[in-house]
Amino acid sequence: MTGTLLNVSAIVVGALTGAALGGRLPERVRGSVTDVLGLFVLVLGVADALDTFGPELADRLGRGAVLVILGSLLVGGIVGEVVDIEARLTRVGERLRDAVMGRADRGADGEVARHRFVEGFVVTTLLVCVGPLAVLGALEDGLTAGFPLLSVKSVLDGFAALAFASALGLGVAFAALPLLLYQGGLTLLASGLEPWTSEAMVAAIGAVGGFLVIGIGLRLLEIRAIRVANLLPALVVAPLVVAAWP
Repeated sequence: MTGTLLNVSAIVVGALTGAALGGRLPERVRGSVTDVLGLFVLVLGVADALDTFGPELADRLGRGAVLVILGSLLVGGIVGEVVDIEARLTRVGERLRDAVMGRADRGADGEVARHRFVEGFVVTTLLVCVGPLAVLGALEDGLTAGFPLLSVKSVLDGFAALAFASALGLGVAFAALPLLLYQGGLTLLASGLEPWTSEAMVAAIGAVGGFLVIGIGLRLLEIRAIRVANLLPALVVAPLVVAAWP
């Protein structure tokens, strides 16, 4: 849970700082920070993806390790695209936002002003909870007791909260509550499954997760909008294949 608690703290601190700054944070500063974080996430993903060729998978799968990771990504991606996880998450976010805020004209200054607190809460909650990095980081924290991914996510979310709160106010800080329940719950679930997972299964999750993190980095850098959420089923396929490997 350490990574999630760090993430929650970053959101609260970022939101309080943003609310204090108001609208004085330049857009170019936010852009530079996003670029730096995108580069860092990209390198982090490459490092994790190289676990495909590491000893944990090689000892268990031999030369089949590369095919298992590639196959898991392909099968997981196909399943994700058929179900269209990313579109479903988007629709959930839109329905939640409409349910809380109504379908008022966003261009009407008076209507937007009356909902600033709620909008800040809803938008930030969707950003920090609905995303592959939340799932990957929670699994990593629960299975390995390490939280490098959630450390990076904390920086990302902290700056996002700062930017949103500078425009929308303190409602942004309350997004930390659903994040604590959602991400913390995933971490506890993963830690409960840890006794039944082998080093090779954890390595497979890490390797597949590395490729997904690369996709997140490419999106942050606006190089290519890879539908990373649709690749999430690969995180389930990979350890199951490793467990069933003869």
